[in-house]
Amino acid sequence: MTKPHNALYERPASLALLGDVAGLDVLDAGCGSGIVSQILADAGARVRAFDVTPEMVELARKRCEGLDVEIREADFRHPLDWMPDASVDRILCSLALDYVEQLETVFREFARIARAGGLLVFSMSHPMRDWMDSSTHGGKSYFETNRWGTHWTGFGRPYPYVESYRRPLQDILNPLTASGWCLDRFVEPLPAPEMKTTDARHFAELSHMPGFICIRARK
Repeated sequence: MTKPHNALYERPASLALLGDVAGLDVLDAGCGSGIVSQILADAGARVRAFDVTPEMVELARKRCEGLDVEIREADFRHPLDWMPDASVDRILCSLALDYVEQLETVFREFARIARAGGLLVFSMSHPMRDWMDSSTHGGKSYFETNRWGTHWTGFGRPYPYVESYRRPLQDILNPLTASGWCLDRFVEPLPAPEMKTTDARHFAELSHMPGFICIRARK
């Protein structure tokens, strides 16, 4: 996505955590339209990627045509059974896990396919930011995970209705470490300076209060 929240806020922070990928095998989990897959391949990575939406898979394939990128349709709710054990050096999962109910299942599957010393970098909505918005907690306490939905207005009409999960921070970090990952770095990003020009309102908001978290874990 080229929206400022992605291009000038979450993506730079996640890619910085991922580091140099030249010559590495990288999984782009929940790749969307393939923007990050393209970036990773251009940086010298051998990329495998997947997304649950057929239309996104097609867009990603067109974007990454001619690059060292293999893209398929797959769902986080099922095992990544086309991926061998210990087959990737890096896993990037950008803003996709908010749509997954059982995080530990996904983290365990990521641990299975990661090589020893491999890195997992993922980003999600900030638990406290979601909690402060009454539309996302549905009247439940901070400590309860709840499913909620909204119409996305940034992608044209008809506005799609999208459901995701709001959960406390402990329900993100504890499944991560229980799955064999060691927490390596926790980032509450600041927007890139360019965002002040392209989206001044959100630049001011995100400079005052984070919208996402970016986490790096090591196997």
